[in-house]
Amino acid sequence: MKISTLTVTVIIPVFNGGAKFRASLDSVRKADPPPDEIIVVGDGDTDGSSQYAEAAGVRVYRFPSPGGPGRARNLGASQAQSDILFFVDADVTIPPNAVSHVQMIFQDTPSVDAIIGSYDEEPGEPDFLSQYKNLFHHFVHQNGQREASTFWGACGAIRRTSFQAVHGFDESYRRPSIEDIELGYRLRRGGKRILLVPSLQVKHLKRWTWRSLLIADFRDRAVPWTRLILRERMLQNDLNISISQRVSVAMVFTALAATLIAWQWPLALLITGGCAIAVTLLNLPLYRFFYRLRGWWFAVKSIPCHWLYFFYSGLAFALGALLHALNRTRSSWKCLSPVAWN
Repeated sequence: MKISTLTVTVIIPVFNGGAKFRASLDSVRKADPPPDEIIVVGDGDTDGSSQYAEAAGVRVYRFPSPGGPGRARNLGASQAQSDILFFVDADVTIPPNAVSHVQMIFQDTPSVDAIIGSYDEEPGEPDFLSQYKNLFHHFVHQNGQREASTFWGACGAIRRTSFQAVHGFDESYRRPSIEDIELGYRLRRGGKRILLVPSLQVKHLKRWTWRSLLIADFRDRAVPWTRLILRERMLQNDLNISISQRVSVAMVFTALAATLIAWQWPLALLITGGCAIAVTLLNLPLYRFFYRLRGWWFAVKSIPCHWLYFFYSGLAFALGALLHALNRTRSSWKCLSPVAWN
């Protein structure tokens, strides 16, 4: 008995994507075999991205003003007719076999509701920071648990029925944030299965600057993710919040504290040195990965960047925990207000 092939819709939200979006869309159109549908959702774009997609014969929907990728993806999903919704960011390109790869995974594993991939080893921008950031992301996803606990909107696919069952993305995230992580949490809470597929890789074309990196990592990811973890009480030993990463954060802050008191107690520098060695050993697989791909100088330069990441991740966790506590206190006061007693 022949099993029918699952149909796939690729959904791309875009806000002023420029040349990177055009490259992304072109890679989707050149997929072999092509997806059954391609849907582009203009999230208030003003640079002609939507018009480029229309000229290419792609189905396009538009919002008059930006409202976040979650809202844009939900609109695209609501118009899709395929079995599988394949979400792709506007600054990534997919390999020619990506659609067939997605089809095969869902066809061969009927128990899987969603899958996520990773960035590849060849980021589009050549500068050090962009290479470091994207290769770091690649390493984390390649070494994550196969039974994933989060979704990933840059390269993630989900059965349309499973997506509808959890009512899609949370549209309260008005800019790119953790709308995909939050969706993954609800999928898992609803008994759905998410699989991390290392062989499903896309090329990230984004050029990172220190400003864009800190805003994305601190404000748009770490702080809201902390609040989500505390709200849902789901602290997984996986990806960026694995036990080794949490210990590394603690070691970095201990080293910093020891260094600050060393002027009064010089022996504290021994603590600083011990913590530095501990963090290096905990993350040696990552530094070896950098060395293997880009050489020793790249690996050496990546170490202070990585330790800075642990530093601002710790600050973000503290801020997120404070905001979570303030929100709970505010909610408690509302419950105790005279209005609540009537």
